[in-house]
Amino acid sequence: MHGAAGAGPEDQGAPGGSSPNGGVPGQGIDAPAALDALEVRIGRVFARRELLAQALSHRSWCAEAGGVASNERLEFLGDAVLGLVVAEHTFRAYPDLPEGSLAKVRAAVVSTNVLAEVGIELGVGDAVRLGRGEDISGGRHKASILANSVEALIGAVYLDGGWDESARFVLGLLDDRIKDAAAGPGAEDFKTRLQEVVIRRVGELPRYVVEGTGPDHDRRYSAAVYVDGELRGRGEGRSKKDAEQAAARSAWCRFAVADNAVVADDAVVADDAVVADDAAVADNAVVAEGVPRA
Repeated sequence: MHGAAGAGPEDQGAPGGSSPNGGVPGQGIDAPAALDALEVRIGRVFARRELLAQALSHRSWCAEAGGVASNERLEFLGDAVLGLVVAEHTFRAYPDLPEGSLAKVRAAVVSTNVLAEVGIELGVGDAVRLGRGEDISGGRHKASILANSVEALIGAVYLDGGWDESARFVLGLLDDRIKDAAAGPGAEDFKTRLQEVVIRRVGELPRYVVEGTGPDHDRRYSAAVYVDGELRGRGEGRSKKDAEQAAARSAWCRFAVADNAVVADDAVVADDAVVADDAAVADNAVVAEGVPRA
């Protein structure tokens, strides 16, 4: 995932003489304000602010700024720190897991898709500095750029605060995902299924919008999932996670049917009777569009 080495020292900051927004002229992103907002979201103030700035400097922006170090070296470092933090944590937290399972857990939570999802949650796309062409082409929403920026951010935290600080940072981002991965592949993990098919077909991550209603003791949540700006599924549940899973299930069924894969090559659909009992499929009459039932 990490790229080639950057062109300068890790402590080089924003270029002098660049546009006042710190990004691409005319793009309307104010660098200091964006960095301030990101520090609030991640709950950490950098002692060496230039590290944070570099972690968010994509090579396309650096090429236009001229002679400024990109985030690629920090990405390289962050990739190593991330892998070791996750490996050490899973080794200590799950003493009964064999080596093969430990490797699967690590692979599951350091993937591009997962790190891009973390990037979305942190709002990294709002702060990353991109060249004009990359920005116009939707770079702020690309999984690879988001994931690489998260790795660079981890590298910056390590240089700024040391091992203990970076370990806390990584586990704060990934602890729940590590627990889910260690529990084994869940038959009902439609968020992961949807994410995989959407990344393959669209190249971007699904986006979830969740709303809660009712009193605290009887809270209900509704979720909508969007793919490439288009509403693809809705769901409800007693927690945000359950609502997102329900919405993802609805959306995944549509993608699977469109691929003619519901019956042909997804055994879980038959086991879970997705086509038979998923209201979203029935409501949208995807089965009636010529795809045979199991």
